[in-house]
Parts: sequence; C-alpha cells; structure tokens
Amino acid sequence: MSIQSLTATEAAQFLQDNPDSILLDVREDDEVALCHISGSLHIPMNLIPLRNNELPDDVPIVVYCHHGIRSMNVARYLEHLGFDNLYNLSGGIDAWSQQIDPNVARY
Repeated sequence: MSIQSLTATEAAQFLQDNPDSILLDVREDDEVALCHISGSLHIPMNLIPLRNNELPDDVPIVVYCHHGIRSMNVARYLEHLGFDNLYNLSGGIDAWSQQIDPNVARY
C-alpha cells in the first residue's frame, strides 16, 4: 500500500472517524515545546529507528511534522519496515493551525 497524503481537513475527519489511529509527531523537542496537536504521540524523527517498536502495526498511523516533508520520509521508512496503513499530514502542523485549530501556534 502506498502512503496516502491527507490535507489537514481530511486528517481531522480521518482521526475523528478512526479513534484508534495514532497521530505521530516526528518533530524535534524544541518544536513540540512551541506547539503540538492534542493527543499526538511524539517520537522525534531521529529516534524512529530506535523506537518504532512503540508503534502498533495494526492501526492507522498519521505522521506529521512542521510542513510535511520529514513526516513523509518517516512514513516511507516505516513502510519499508513493513508498516502499512500510513498517512502523511500534508502541510504539517502549520496547515493544521491554519485550517483546523488556530490555537495551535505557528512558527
């Protein structure tokens, strides 16, 4: 299965429709200190190879970063490891703050 990109609006609906899914934040600690999407699991991109065992392989995973580039790379890496049901938040948390939740700070 290929990785599907979701707009912020599509991701919000997807997460609502699939409450068992994981919202994976792959940004750095200092970025998360600025803002995050409520309910997300934070594993920085550079720690994914060490901590991917923390991710269930039987539920959808929506990956996000600042603008969607790092998250797509992480999704491709997870796909290579055998994960499927992967989604990338296109535009990242920046798009989320503009389209879904204006209380999420932009940086």
